[in-house]
Amino acid sequence: MLMLCLNHRGKLDEGLALYSEALAIDPENHVLYSNRSAAYAKAGKYLEALQDAEKTVSLKPDWGKGHSRKGAALAYLGRDVEAQKAYEEGLNHEPNNEQLKEGLLEMKNKLGSQGAKLMNPFAGPDVMNKLQNNPKTKAMFEDPTYRQLIQDLQSNPSAMATKLGDPRVLATLSVLLGVDLEASNEDKYGIEVTFICPFILVDEPMDTTESSPPLDPKEEKKRREEEERKREEKAKYDALPEEKKKALGEKEKGNAAYKKKNFAIALEHYNKAVELDPTDMTYVTNLAAVYFEQKDYEKCVELCKQAIDIGRENRADFKLIAKAYTRIGNSYKKLKDFANAKLYFEKSLSEFRSPETKTLLSEVESLLREEQRKAYINPEIAEQEKEKGNEFFRKGSFIIYKKSKNPLTVLCIILTIGQYADALKCYSEAIKRNPSDAKVYSNRAACYTKLAAFDLGLKDCDVCLELEPSFVKGWIRKGKILQGMQQYSKASTAFQKAMELDPNASEALDGYRACMMQTNSNPEEVRKRAMADPEVQAILRDPAMRMILEQMQNEPRALQDHLKNPAIASKIQKLIESGLISIH
Repeated sequence: MLMLCLNHRGKLDEGLALYSEALAIDPENHVLYSNRSAAYAKAGKYLEALQDAEKTVSLKPDWGKGHSRKGAALAYLGRDVEAQKAYEEGLNHEPNNEQLKEGLLEMKNKLGSQGAKLMNPFAGPDVMNKLQNNPKTKAMFEDPTYRQLIQDLQSNPSAMATKLGDPRVLATLSVLLGVDLEASNEDKYGIEVTFICPFILVDEPMDTTESSPPLDPKEEKKRREEEERKREEKAKYDALPEEKKKALGEKEKGNAAYKKKNFAIALEHYNKAVELDPTDMTYVTNLAAVYFEQKDYEKCVELCKQAIDIGRENRADFKLIAKAYTRIGNSYKKLKDFANAKLYFEKSLSEFRSPETKTLLSEVESLLREEQRKAYINPEIAEQEKEKGNEFFRKGSFIIYKKSKNPLTVLCIILTIGQYADALKCYSEAIKRNPSDAKVYSNRAACYTKLAAFDLGLKDCDVCLELEPSFVKGWIRKGKILQGMQQYSKASTAFQKAMELDPNASEALDGYRACMMQTNSNPEEVRKRAMADPEVQAILRDPAMRMILEQMQNEPRALQDHLKNPAIASKIQKLIESGLISIH
């Protein structure tokens, strides 16, 4: 059945222009391409409709509407087979889409009977006679191309959609249908008459957005709460006096300028807001924020304090008060006044326990401690404390411990422990006053050893040697502590390091010999301990090391060559320390 589509003048052109503008902003929006495709089809621009439909499909291949648009555009162009394929492809993605089903059915009917069930105005035995005898078309018959045109439309009426631009087709249809389609494109009501294809199709509505899955209950609740909050805010805003509304407007302008770092304009708008509404502290804290960005921290502090006074007078939200205190704290932190920064961060937390402010407080407390530590450093006083400690240590060292029931002997032991404790205090103070002096750590380690606190003494030795790795006495002291802890293998390594630094260090040599004697006192026990050590086991399982050990046994001179390789030397040293091998 022949269909006519009526549209208000200019509406289609306006719609197409708007869709094009929207696509310039969002060129990947498949819904906009779909809508413009439909608009082009209504305007008779079927090639453009097809291009937009194909773009829709490329952007959203699983969307049935895109395939429906493509099928319609192809059908308008008389490309029925391609149209059928477009509908079929769409149904592969959306099997229950009614528009696709209808389009496919129509294409199948059309291709099956070439319009048998549809009216073809060019068909019929008297069409040629009618056109030859009508004054409008009689003269056209003198043109062979016109006669060929009529024959083409008789055999393929769907091609008419591509021929509508030919004025002869419109004149021919006027004669055959008895409707004056040429007289005017406008009726008395100002409605434009546009001829569309007589064989297609159901007009489809424009899309707004693609349907989205329903929100889960929590999301839906959150959405409703957000909408309710916005309604409440709007109601509050509507109830405000005109001056307060103007102040809020100035604030928004200031915020926009602040985000663009146009601080001069931001200050101008925030100051106007303060003038319009001097009871709202947020306008003053916004001013302070600008000065903070401009690194005028003293001015920022001044304004924040002023804002807090305004807030107190007008019962402002405690969170706003806390925010102002935090800004003051940040300003003092920038000024490296960590004591005041700490004070104001604490004040902020007393108003509101913000996690961000808690983090800032921890940071500034660390900075404050470090600042105090550095301020406490005084090498001169450290040297004095070290000498005091040495004096106390010497007094304790003169006492000879004996097993005795004599109360005086017990008293001497107590006094000795007291002297070492006093020495320990002095050495600790010296370390605080000069933490980079390696020798003080060594002296304190000696105190810890006398008090049988070997683990603390070992830590001090490690710090000492980290500060001064070539300090021979530090290595000897570490060896003695490890010896006291019965860690003979590690102790011998420390003594060896001391001997490398000073071959004449008799204490190191004596300590090393004592450790080796202790390690090798019972060969069977030595072997058992060594074989239980995973590192020793790994060395002995290594085929290359077994060959090296055999070579060393047969050719002792080969040892020097092997020791040049640091990896092999380390493994040989481990076997020596374990007592499994010895070198003479």
